[in-house]
Amino acid sequence: MTVQPQPHLPVLPLTSRPQVMTPLDHALTWVLAGQKVALATVVGTWGSSPRPAGSFMAISETGRVEGSVSGGCVETDVITTAQAIMDGAPAEILSYGVSSERAWDVGLACGGKLDVLVEAVSSPSCPTGTFPLHLLEQACAFLATRKPAVMMRSLDAQHHRLLDTHHRSLHPDALAYAVEECLRHGTCQTVSEENGADWFLQPLTPPPRLLIVGAVHIAQHLAQMALMTGLSPLVIDPRTALATPERFPGFVPGETLITEWPDDALDALGVDGMTAIVTLTHDAKLDDPTLEAALRGPAFYIGALGSRKTQASRMKRLKEAGFSEQDLKRIHGPVGLAIGAIGAEEIALSILAEIVAIRRGAALAERPGW
Repeated sequence: MTVQPQPHLPVLPLTSRPQVMTPLDHALTWVLAGQKVALATVVGTWGSSPRPAGSFMAISETGRVEGSVSGGCVETDVITTAQAIMDGAPAEILSYGVSSERAWDVGLACGGKLDVLVEAVSSPSCPTGTFPLHLLEQACAFLATRKPAVMMRSLDAQHHRLLDTHHRSLHPDALAYAVEECLRHGTCQTVSEENGADWFLQPLTPPPRLLIVGAVHIAQHLAQMALMTGLSPLVIDPRTALATPERFPGFVPGETLITEWPDDALDALGVDGMTAIVTLTHDAKLDDPTLEAALRGPAFYIGALGSRKTQASRMKRLKEAGFSEQDLKRIHGPVGLAIGAIGAEEIALSILAEIVAIRRGAALAERPGW
């Protein structure tokens, strides 16, 4: 398989990265601080494995750990191995299952099996590492700019590549086809070439984010809850008296706290399939342009706060604007799950619960209870 050379992507400053940092982001931060770092990746699962293939865990020489490969069952054993690899031991695939002595010792009793590839990042502080630093930089840059890519690694940890939609191979072989499948479906694959080389292909999809239109009381709670569930929230409201750092601590004006008109902001941010959008303003001048812009993109969730009467009026206006009944079915309103929520905190919880249900394909996504 021939791979086209890739241009070097600059490392973005931390303020330009997603609010929710991935294990790869943490790994790069630690490496740039001069620490030895190891990456543990689930490269194979069978049965009721606790974590899916592609799950990451970053481990620093100081003992910092971010991410998970099993939800807690085998982490201690993986961390011990990672420390040895950072000290110069070769990269290793650790296999766990209920029938293995190691799994019994560390407590993997879920009935499944998993393989975990552990390798150190090659850096001035860890020259024996096998995971190239430039590849880590590029992967973090792709994630920060929301560009999908596929990370390819040979299971002997000797070869590493990163392909995006513009630099993947177009050769009609099994490996190229698998790369296309990873990009299309967002799932990991292990592929064997005719020469006997085994490759683990891992899609790097943009981190999920939540665009909250309307810096109202509900938004204050929804933004914080979103962070806790792994969504990167951005608050959008041209009303500068509401969209303030004092009301949204930790949100950066111009980056995660945006005072542009919502439809302009959505165009600038670039709505993709990992984006959820919810409008909370109760103001048609803000809600309607937002919903029109949202319906033109592939957001996985669109919600609009308001009563049934408000929702009916909103749907009528959007239909008159040229949107079809099928388009309008994408808008969830009344927004959230019908959990009897009272007060801003509970309403925010109901909205976030519906977003999670939609994203995970849960039954509640089709029966919100209204």
